[in-house]
Amino acid sequence: MSANLPLDRLFEAAADVRVRAHAPYSGFFVGAAVLDREGRVHVGCNVENAAFPEGLCAEAAAIAAMVAAGGREILAVAVIGGPAEGEEIACPPCGGCRQKIREFAIETTTVHLRGDGGAVTSLAAGELLPLSFGPCHL
Repeated sequence: MSANLPLDRLFEAAADVRVRAHAPYSGFFVGAAVLDREGRVHVGCNVENAAFPEGLCAEAAAIAAMVAAGGREILAVAVIGGPAEGEEIACPPCGGCRQKIREFAIETTTVHLRGDGGAVTSLAAGELLPLSFGPCHL
């Protein structure tokens, strides 16, 4: 993990924000933490809305927090999801969030998913969205 931040600290930040998710409809709480190039951690949780397409994913919220703080490059992402009470489930980002991660990813950006009793799956951003279209194409 770059910027001298252990992976468990990134997951801790995601877990801390996950409990504040607003998920009254699905009961599925997600927390995300994004590590930027400056070594700062930005967090977000899912926010559901009665008009279902108007909800906000945890990853998108964390990326927005990073941008609001002046960050422009993601080194790593940690995602934790699952029911409010119960075990974590490995929760990969949705398609829209994969594209949002791609927008700010660098060659070494890694996405880490924790679930199933603490098991971690780590993927390069390019593995989540192969043959992606990004800023370099414009």
